[in-house]
Amino acid sequence: MTELERSMESLIMVFHRYAKEDGDEKTLTKKELKKLLETELPSFLKAQKNPKTVDCILKDLDQNKDDKLDFEEFLPLVVGLSMACEKCYMLHEKKSKK
Repeated sequence: MTELERSMESLIMVFHRYAKEDGDEKTLTKKELKKLLETELPSFLKAQKNPKTVDCILKDLDQNKDDKLDFEEFLPLVVGLSMACEKCYMLHEKKSKK
């Protein structure tokens, strides 16, 4: 398996590990999303100034308005954070080359 394939597999496995806590492993409830963020992205959650961050994320990503996130609805969060991290990475690389 390639590094990218392992990363994709890991993303899928992490989603389902948290989603199955309420018996429905196809969606993340607000509680499951909060636990995933606290455990898997603690720095991101701590950096947020809004105590309603999880509520806002769920509302923004929940396309079908069922108060849960399926994997497809969850992916934009990962993509957006990855894009932000890549920008930071590029800035760091630029500074380190000076």
